[in-house]
Amino acid sequence: MGMNASYTSFVAVGDSFTEGMSDLLPDGSYRGWADLLAARLAAREPDFRYANLAVRGKLIGQIAEDQAPAAAAMRADVVTLVGGLNDALRPRVDMGRVRGHLEAAVELLAPSCGRLVLMRSPGRQGPVMERFRPRMEELFGILEELAARHGALLVDLYGAPVLGDPRLWDADRLHLTAEGHRRVAEAVWQALGLPAEDDWAASLPPASAPGWGVRRTEDLRFAQRHLLPWIGRRLTGRSSGDGRPPKRPELLPYATPPLL
Repeated sequence: MGMNASYTSFVAVGDSFTEGMSDLLPDGSYRGWADLLAARLAAREPDFRYANLAVRGKLIGQIAEDQAPAAAAMRADVVTLVGGLNDALRPRVDMGRVRGHLEAAVELLAPSCGRLVLMRSPGRQGPVMERFRPRMEELFGILEELAARHGALLVDLYGAPVLGDPRLWDADRLHLTAEGHRRVAEAVWQALGLPAEDDWAASLPPASAPGWGVRRTEDLRFAQRHLLPWIGRRLTGRSSGDGRPPKRPELLPYATPPLL
């Protein structure tokens, strides 16, 4: 790969991270790193095509069963696969099953596209991260093995401390802000061998820590608006993506929107 690499089609596969939450646009839709990457690729190739099959809340088994076959059939130049973290963050998970679904998806996608991209996902610094860190690192170990075995790119977002900075995470503490998504798009762009626009892993300027009262108010607001609804969905077996279609289910020409 080099800076003259040419990519005429891109398919994104995954969950809310790839759907683009919480990079909210004025019309109420989500943009996210995959749309940002597609816009930049489209600016280089007049006949560029893009599909985004990602749906929030999906587990890796659903991604492997529903999205991977559709993505493989599109025969794109670039396919990104990010999944498994929703499984790892559940109270109980069978990591052997997670490995099996990831292997099935990668084995299907790797030979069907020009370049398969996997990621070690970022995690927000805090107690939740510490609780689930062993599972996340087990997941990332699986991805490293699969990338090496199938010649896929592995973008290490987890290894960039800046992407754990709470200032790059939305109020739900599960999804990146617009700036976080921009940095992810830049990281994938550079991994594809394209010319760097900036240092996506550069640290944010120092910031003073909020006081105890501010932190407690933020914690209470987070619990009421985000944590309790999330727990309710887990207890009832529901998902935020139930019945929701992919944002771009077909590989179609993509023109850069004015907002980008």
